[in-house]
Amino acid sequence: MHGLLINDREVKEMEYLIKREMDEILFDLKDERIEHIVKRAMEERYKILFTLFKRVASPNECLKYMRRGKKDRKKG
Repeated sequence: MHGLLINDREVKEMEYLIKREMDEILFDLKDERIEHIVKRAMEERYKILFTLFKRVASPNECLKYMRRGKKDRKKG
């Protein structure tokens, strides 16, 4: 386990950077030209980023980036 001491401004910057990266991944996951194996790797990266995001963002912000289960994503 590692510890990190950051100020409020740095928290906001981390939140912004993680959100931008997650937005890019979500956009790319909709692209049908990208192969399934690549999308799986992107989903794994998204999970890691979301875990980091939960540590710095408010619960309301986290709700905006929560992904539905695989079954729900295929339907809608």
